[in-house]
Amino acid sequence: MAHSIELLPDDSIDARIRAEWQALADAGLPSAARIRASSNRPHVTLIAAGHIDGGVDATLADCAGDLPLPCRIGAPLLFGHGSRRILARLVVPSAALLSVHARVFETATPFLGDAGAFAHAAPDSWTPHITLARRVETAQVAAVLEVLDALGPFDAAGSFTALRRWDPDNRLEHIVAGSAG
Repeated sequence: MAHSIELLPDDSIDARIRAEWQALADAGLPSAARIRASSNRPHVTLIAAGHIDGGVDATLADCAGDLPLPCRIGAPLLFGHGSRRILARLVVPSAALLSVHARVFETATPFLGDAGAFAHAAPDSWTPHITLARRVETAQVAAVLEVLDALGPFDAAGSFTALRRWDPDNRLEHIVAGSAG
């Protein structure tokens, strides 16, 4: 499982994303709500790697000096290829968000080991998003969009309030800057 460094949204965005997760699950569709771990929460992955040494925590606080960081959540989008996709909400890129991402990437790189970061997390390859569901079959896309549409418009202005490092080996989250709701 991937180690990661992530931004956590404010309570209003967190609640809306969780409502979308639940609506998808209630409709019998794939949903992140099915992940029962207490650490499962809406987030934007800034960097993912096979390993991130915990020594990075002390250096990350400087990267998150902009917290809370204003953000806007955008339209649903799909990642992947083949018959199964990842459903997510776009996080509209801003200069401030891209700057935080670049600083975290540069700061964390020495703590990633030989394999480095996953390619999709690199600056100029990264698409900021919050995952709603994995393994969405292409035949389910219309139903997924109908469920999301039924929840009404997503008034998506908010902020990121915390920076966390996720350690899946030990199943621990480390809030390294800001505060998580």
